[in-house]
Amino acid sequence: MRLIERVWFEKHPARFVLVPLLFPLSVLFYVITSVRKYAYKTGLVSHFRANVPVIIVGNIGVGGNGKTPIVLWLVELLRKRGFKPGVISRGYGGKAPYYPYLLDDNSQVQFSGDEPFLIFQRTKVPVCVGANRQQSIEKLQASGCDIIIADDGMQHYKLGRDIEIAVVDGKRRFGNGLLLPAGPLRELPKRLATTDFVICNSGESHINEVPMSLAPGYFVNLMTNEKLSIKAFNEKYQTVNAIAGIGAPKRFFDTLTSIGVQINESKGFVDHHQFQAEDFSQLPEPQLPLLMTEKDAVKCKDFNLAHAWYLTVDAKLPDSFSQSLLEQIAQINTHSSDIL
Repeated sequence: MRLIERVWFEKHPARFVLVPLLFPLSVLFYVITSVRKYAYKTGLVSHFRANVPVIIVGNIGVGGNGKTPIVLWLVELLRKRGFKPGVISRGYGGKAPYYPYLLDDNSQVQFSGDEPFLIFQRTKVPVCVGANRQQSIEKLQASGCDIIIADDGMQHYKLGRDIEIAVVDGKRRFGNGLLLPAGPLRELPKRLATTDFVICNSGESHINEVPMSLAPGYFVNLMTNEKLSIKAFNEKYQTVNAIAGIGAPKRFFDTLTSIGVQINESKGFVDHHQFQAEDFSQLPEPQLPLLMTEKDAVKCKDFNLAHAWYLTVDAKLPDSFSQSLLEQIAQINTHSSDIL
């Protein structure tokens, strides 16, 4: 974990130096973002509103809070109800040859970024990346999508939205509670009161928060796609190494431990880390099976890691949340029909 993240979340002694130094920048960040938000809210700056429902899945802080599993869960829920969902994303870490970039079976992770690539590989629904969300939505509508899921984008106020779902890390919560860069927040916690739903990923959910857990599925070999149940994997392999390049690597390592995996060595990297060969060769006892997240796996296919496996996880959410969400979507569609 980077020093600044330890300051944000772990009360590292360096906070006594870094927080006072960075706090003036946090004040400036607050002023700039507040003015920007006010401009969109009052109509001083126009925003784009699609003619299909748009669901934002985001958070008020930096780092991985569990948005991608929720996007995957939403895709499956909506497909089962007869919708044709599409997903838009900024595509962090990707460098596509053009934008908006619509993924297909020939797409490469370095074009789209890891999260959009994972979503497309897992669901096969249309996924479009690019900084211009309007262009991405228009491209998805041309592909037949009748509802849009925006992966991140809560702070992208140029994009009109019908439903906002904020995700909170139930264990780390809001760190030291300060805005960037003195703290991990892009908006203050009071912003959550304006969203439609707040999902608490792991930990203890607070009042008016929807509890969510991540359920481990099975292990998949990176090269052969062989699948093993958790029980079968633990019976076959007694000890493993583990890596994670996500917002909260410890959460992945804790998950492995909770399902009985014995970890020899674990190594965390920053979110969206671009893996290199030396990242794997530096692990002790490199002959051991190497476990990683599914998000990391999409970037490691070219390293010929025959001993590498990734763990699938799925979001588990209450049926009451599904029902409330679908009712709200139905109201949006009814309202749209009345307008038309």
